[in-house]
Parts: sequence; C-alpha cells; structure tokens
Amino acid sequence: MQKTKFSKINDQLNNLLFDFFSSSWKSKSINIISVLIGYFLFANFVTKFISEGPHELIMVPIIILIIEFLIRIRPSANSSLFKLWSMVDKARIGATYAVILEAFKLGS
Repeated sequence: MQKTKFSKINDQLNNLLFDFFSSSWKSKSINIISVLIGYFLFANFVTKFISEGPHELIMVPIIILIIEFLIRIRPSANSSLFKLWSMVDKARIGATYAVILEAFKLGS
C-alpha cells in the first residue's frame, strides 16, 4: 500500500486505538496492574484522609497539584525513566477513576 496521507492517518489511528492489542503480555499486565494499584491506593486514601481528616480543604488542592505535576514532567520516550513514568501515569489514571467513582457514590 502506498504511503498516502489517508494511510498515515489510518496507521496513527490504529496505533492510538488498538496498540494495546499488539503490545506484549508483559506491557499489558504492567499497565493493568498499575491502573488497579492507583485505583486501590487512591480509593483508600480518599476515604481515610479526605473524608475523616481535619485538613480536607487543604488536601484536595495538593492532590490536584501532584496530578498536574505528574502530567507535566513527562520524559521523552527514549529516556530510561519513561517506563517508570508510564507506570506512575497509569496509577494516576486509576486514581482519577477512583475520585470520579467516589463522587458518583456520594452523589447518589
């Protein structure tokens, strides 16, 4: 197939959406475990420190700043820290999911 603009866009879209299926089992399991660990740790963190703690108004902005900092410090893909950052980023995604789920639980 020729490398047209449409085929390049199609390849990029396939890599974006279906790259999970073409990666190795090691990569898949590390990503899923990182998300689940982030969810577990942050779900417990939210219920323990934010709900019961006296400093709940201080904790929420600190959590937002930590999450924003993790997004901003992304190393390049060639860096030796990229895999570690990727695991921390997946844990951040799990933590965000835990916060959203907790908000839905409180809202119902």
